[in-house]
Amino acid sequence: MAKYIKPTLKTKFHIDFKWWLQPGKNLRRYLLAHACEEVEALVAENPDPHTMDWVDPETGQVFEIDQLWHLIRRHCANETDFIPDGLPLTESIFRLFLKNNNTPLTPAEMEQLLGKRNARTILRTIGGKRVYEGIRPAAPLVSK
Repeated sequence: MAKYIKPTLKTKFHIDFKWWLQPGKNLRRYLLAHACEEVEALVAENPDPHTMDWVDPETGQVFEIDQLWHLIRRHCANETDFIPDGLPLTESIFRLFLKNNNTPLTPAEMEQLLGKRNARTILRTIGGKRVYEGIRPAAPLVSK
């Protein structure tokens, strides 16, 4: 039987797209909440969802994702206020992964890139058994 192993400060995290496939989860709706005005206008012109292949840079695994992910990365993620100071930590981390194309990061790397909250606080928030916004360890943390 597999046993859960708690992540550490050296554990790399990413957005697990499989988590978003669960009943009641809707990645497209969540992504729309992070879209800038430019992307909102593009989506209003063509509201039908389109998908594209995305390759996980760490594992090489290919996922089919909503093209909205790509549009936000291309049009919104480089705006200076894409990750504003008052945004909750889990949303800030989600946007950070949007911005860096979901490249896995340790809590220390997130601290450095976000410029807020220390690595231990980040780990306490996303390193428990509860999953926020699909943010999980990039590699399974189980032992037998």
